[in-house]
Amino acid sequence: MSGLLGLEPALVARARELAARAGAPVVELARSRTTVSVERAVLRVMGVAGADAEGIPWVNRLVDVVAEQVGLGHGVAVPVCDAVLRSGVDRVDAAAVTGLAQEAAAGAVRFEVPAGGAGEAARGWARSLAAAGVARIDRRRVERERLVGRWGDPPRRPWVYLIVATGDIHEDIPQAQEAARAGADVVAVIRSTGQSLLDYVPEGATREGFAGTYATQENFRLMRAALDEVSGEVGRYVRLTNYASGLCMPEMAVLAGLERLDMMLNDSMYGILFRDINPVRTFVDQRFSRQVHARAGIIINTGEDNYLTTADAVEAAHTVTVSQLLNEYFAVEAGLADWQLGLGHAFEIDPLVPESFRLELAHALLARELFPEAPLKWMPPTRHMTGDVFRGNLLNGFFNLAGVLTGQGILLVGMMTEAVATPWLSDRAIALQNVRYVLGAAGGLAEDFVPAPDGFIVRRAGQVLGEAVDLLERIVDDSLLTAIAEGTFGVMRRPADGGKGRDGVVVQAGDYLNPVSELLEAADTDDRVGAGRG
Repeated sequence: MSGLLGLEPALVARARELAARAGAPVVELARSRTTVSVERAVLRVMGVAGADAEGIPWVNRLVDVVAEQVGLGHGVAVPVCDAVLRSGVDRVDAAAVTGLAQEAAAGAVRFEVPAGGAGEAARGWARSLAAAGVARIDRRRVERERLVGRWGDPPRRPWVYLIVATGDIHEDIPQAQEAARAGADVVAVIRSTGQSLLDYVPEGATREGFAGTYATQENFRLMRAALDEVSGEVGRYVRLTNYASGLCMPEMAVLAGLERLDMMLNDSMYGILFRDINPVRTFVDQRFSRQVHARAGIIINTGEDNYLTTADAVEAAHTVTVSQLLNEYFAVEAGLADWQLGLGHAFEIDPLVPESFRLELAHALLARELFPEAPLKWMPPTRHMTGDVFRGNLLNGFFNLAGVLTGQGILLVGMMTEAVATPWLSDRAIALQNVRYVLGAAGGLAEDFVPAPDGFIVRRAGQVLGEAVDLLERIVDDSLLTAIAEGTFGVMRRPADGGKGRDGVVVQAGDYLNPVSELLEAADTDDRVGAGRG
């Protein structure tokens, strides 16, 4: 799917250059700050696990006490390792740090920022624990590669992506396995409503959620094991998706790496726009989370489709392209490879608009040509679903056809009961039947699809790209944070000094150490230089 639109190479290069210029100040801002969730994620990599009797994780308890006593500007790792060493032990390990968290919660620990030899010893142990934790993530990535080698990937693209969302992990599991048997290549466990605003990760398996199931490490483990079981049965590796978003984005990324999830929803601006999370908090958290995703071999799914649920899909098409370019820049800067960029877009034009399907093809093909190596995630209609299930099934058929014609990489199965009810298994069966018919009847049609050189689709794609470049030029002049504050994306106005979680952002001190980021950035630099990209 290359060259069909005749896009001007200079204009495409200009778009990427502007996206980098717009994103660079945000990256510098993120590199100079940390957050409570980043520091909790560091402790999780270092092996701290479990929760107190009230269900509050020990990482929360420990970070809160360190923040109160010495602040987080130095990072949590060094004061914690120093406190363990001052307790008289010869070595620092995960069990010792977890025990320290329990003592700290009881008010029995005094933290310091060590200097001199004590500081060097603490930094050495922090790096050692971080390396051990990252090695665990590495082993899970190798395990995935081994299982894909054993069972194989789906025989064709797009991968079929289907959602389960009962609220009860033990109900989700049989539904997910049935979905795999019916043809799903990727199963996404939708997160319980409101979890993105919790500033802690619940502990253990959960059986009560609201329009979704709580994302916890144990729920991740249970579902991954269930999908491994059905993968062997169906003879292909079935991928698992969850969410690295909200106030615990970095921790979710770590837990996903530890439990071998394959995809994570991880957008640079979704939490800002649709959950009113502080913009600075979000950009700091998303950079660290993407560093972890890069190391874990996880494909990210971005959320541009959400813009079109609040803004008009024709008038705001260029904002989707701008967000995709920004998401690409932030992702690559954090170490993600092109094959990990599940950039989002959606079939959300009002079907009553004249030539709506041709417009959808233009927008989808533009994304495909701008990001030729990315496994784009194509999202089904939601905004204009009316409750008429017959009309909905027809719209989803057109959506599936657009995905085939434009070479999308990940196709989310549309439900004809969208906006009516949480789908039944029978609803999913009918939706998968729709997908199977289109893929079977028209799976190779992309090789025959050649838009007229100066036709409607080519002209529309060029118009959207031109408008995206114009918008990026304005963002470069005014800053990305200003653009977000002015409601540029999804018509949501989110000022940089507002939003939830703002108090959890801390400016780094001169001696700040995040041993996990230090390790991941060093590895990413080595990879880039070795590949000739440095």
